[in-house]
Amino acid sequence: MQDEFCTLMEQSIPHLRGYARSLCRNADAADDLVQDTLVRMWSARSQFVGGTNFKAWVFTILRNRFLDQRRRDRDAFERLEDIVDERLVERPNQETAVHFDDVARAFWRLSPNHQEILMLVGANGHSYEEAAEVIGCAVGTVRSRLSRARVELQAALGRPEHRRRNAPRRRSKGAPEFLERLARA
Repeated sequence: MQDEFCTLMEQSIPHLRGYARSLCRNADAADDLVQDTLVRMWSARSQFVGGTNFKAWVFTILRNRFLDQRRRDRDAFERLEDIVDERLVERPNQETAVHFDDVARAFWRLSPNHQEILMLVGANGHSYEEAAEVIGCAVGTVRSRLSRARVELQAALGRPEHRRRNAPRRRSKGAPEFLERLARA
């Protein structure tokens, strides 16, 4: 059981890093949050019930740890290095990079609940049920928040919703693949 727990723990690290980065918006703070989460996971390993959703369990630990830190650091400040780096970096000229930047900016203007649900379901690929378990709410609430978050993101990008309801959905590469590639780098 302990070997299985270690394997599950190791496999969850890239996903935890991606989610932590979306919450913290700072790579160093995200890495610290993941490390804290791993320590808490290890300490609480006896509380994990085998056969249940491990990913939802660890995401809940990470989210709760993040919220605890936010409550303690109400007077948080933005690091000078982050501000300077953000203003001095020259953005690439490629259309894709510009579009990604527009989406990222629109994303960070969303409410925290909408950011969270888009990261869990959209970027991290959780099912509605898994996201509901992580957040601690009903599946219907997840669907509702996700719908409102998508509409808010589209509005922030200045795009009307004109997708036909019965149009076939195409699966293309998106945020999960991007985050996976970041984790491997």
